[in-house]
Amino acid sequence: MTIPTLTLDPFDEAFLADPYAHHDALRDAGPVVWLEARQCFGIARHGEVQAVLKDHETFVSGRGVGLADFSKEEPWRPPSLLLETDPPVHDRTRGLMNKVATLASLKEVRPSWLKKAEALADELIARRSFDAVTDLAEIFPLSVFPDLIGLMDEGREHLLPYGMATFNAFGPRNALFESTNATAAPTIAWVAKACERANLKPGGWGMATYAAADCGECTEEEAARLVRSFLSAGLDTTVNGIGHLMLAFATFPDQWDKLRARPELAKRALDESLRWDSTAQTFFRTTACDADVNGVTIPEGAKVVLFLGAANRDPRKWDRPELFNIERATSGHVGLGFGIHQCLGQMVARLESEVLLEALIPRVSTFRISGNPVRRLNNTLHALKSLPLELIPA
Repeated sequence: MTIPTLTLDPFDEAFLADPYAHHDALRDAGPVVWLEARQCFGIARHGEVQAVLKDHETFVSGRGVGLADFSKEEPWRPPSLLLETDPPVHDRTRGLMNKVATLASLKEVRPSWLKKAEALADELIARRSFDAVTDLAEIFPLSVFPDLIGLMDEGREHLLPYGMATFNAFGPRNALFESTNATAAPTIAWVAKACERANLKPGGWGMATYAAADCGECTEEEAARLVRSFLSAGLDTTVNGIGHLMLAFATFPDQWDKLRARPELAKRALDESLRWDSTAQTFFRTTACDADVNGVTIPEGAKVVLFLGAANRDPRKWDRPELFNIERATSGHVGLGFGIHQCLGQMVARLESEVLLEALIPRVSTFRISGNPVRRLNNTLHALKSLPLELIPA
């Protein structure tokens, strides 16, 4: 089958600012496209994206989940032992972290997280007008997540810039990468220091990871890199997920009414928001051998970019996918990945969103967009920089 060639560049700033304007072209061109601008293959249809994510033996992560091929290029930092590894190493490290990041430990912190969510909701009610990004989506995760890991208090302001730099690095060495990388040295140094055993507080997931090293489940150096994995993906994606959740309810106020009438739909609402506006828009894989994708052969050693956001709005899978509908059956969305590399920290993101909604539902009658939303461009994330909202108290 002839592979269609497209000239659009998925890392052009116009594309990153509004990826959904280009997804029809990617999906309609065929199950696999050749992206001339980046010399790689692209897959944007839901069925094919999900199948590739599931086939971790053919489409490997150990050669990098960004545009760079680690078999040919030096990684910009030591690769993640979760995101950028394949079995058997991945099975060992993921198994270890599954014992650290437990549902039981989250149940313990839920009451305190809910209290903080309620206090923040009361503050926003008093203000009426606020920025859903800087006053809510950033504030709340930063008030709970670092303590869950056991991070030192000093320097926590580095967490958000570190996440943005990390996700920019999955793309090309373009202006976005260079701008974050130019100022990243102090942030990277702080993260390295924060992940050391001596600087972690007792009782957190960080020290639990080092306890696994003491038991021989990993080395000391691996423990530091595994703690770093929490910091790389545990905050930015959650911040933008909460921002998109607020954007969704402000854009579709009838869905907020529906949630207030049926609070049990909160978990479904979160999944629908992850489908409707995927925080992580793209990730790459590399073919370990010649691979067949719906009749198209991709040669061994090729980089393949998976358009998660396009897959999540594929009309072949979803009815009227551009609409946010909290009663939609969202099973199969790839907003948190799929297969063995599905997001480890999703339990944290879900709990943070859950307690925020629990605090807001009885207090807020409706949300209204009171200014133009502003995007923060990133090579991987569809990120919000600002979302001015007005709320009407219940």
